[in-house]
Amino acid sequence: MFLPSGRAPVSDFAPIVRIPPKSDNPSGAGEPPAFLSSRPVSKLIVTLDGPGGTGKSTVSRVVAHKAGLPHLDTGAFYRAATLAVLDSGVDPSDGTEVLRVVSRSRLAQESGRMYLNGRDVSIEIREEEVTAAVSAVSAHPEVRKRLVDMQRAWAEAHGGGVVEGRDIGSVVFPDATVKVFLDASPEVRARRRALETGEAEAAVLEDLSRRDRLDSTRAASPLIIPHGAVVIDTSDLTFDAVVDEVLGLIDAKS
Repeated sequence: MFLPSGRAPVSDFAPIVRIPPKSDNPSGAGEPPAFLSSRPVSKLIVTLDGPGGTGKSTVSRVVAHKAGLPHLDTGAFYRAATLAVLDSGVDPSDGTEVLRVVSRSRLAQESGRMYLNGRDVSIEIREEEVTAAVSAVSAHPEVRKRLVDMQRAWAEAHGGGVVEGRDIGSVVFPDATVKVFLDASPEVRARRRALETGEAEAAVLEDLSRRDRLDSTRAASPLIIPHGAVVIDTSDLTFDAVVDEVLGLIDAKS
């Protein structure tokens, strides 16, 4: 996973890049798409975005615990929606049918567990079949809108929280208190994911590259660095160093 536990010396930290304010970016990159409301959520929100294998899931859970905040894994919502689609026999590329299935599904996340129609699917949503189809399901704008509404409702109900995903600071919570974008080299990301899953590193690297390509080029809410986000390259950092860096950003805003 990360380097051995313990804070790395400050000189070993990868550079932290601060994204220029919105007025310095006339292209509009990082703006919420028109099909989604940018109505702010009136709670303390910490967003962690980034591609797979950067450590955002583990980091966000530990940060939430240490900061005394609830934690939301938005990717689990998309995986649960994908599982519902696969269970129904619907083609993941058929936007109309996918929206119909998702609209009739009850999705909920509590205490780190994901539920689909009242059933705990926390393990099932990590299976290979779901992983292969989640990008196709996630690409439909109306599906994303529905799940974004669920995620915002969760934040309101829980008084804010630490929220991880791929479009959280750019779309779901564009007015978040703290925005972080975690990154790492493709090789490091593949190595970490392979250690988690037991798969061959080369196969994992190929799958991560495919997912990166799909997520960064989709029309609806592509994976980008949000406005105002702090970018942390975790390639050469210890786990504790990354957690401390994020906690420091939260403390600075408190």
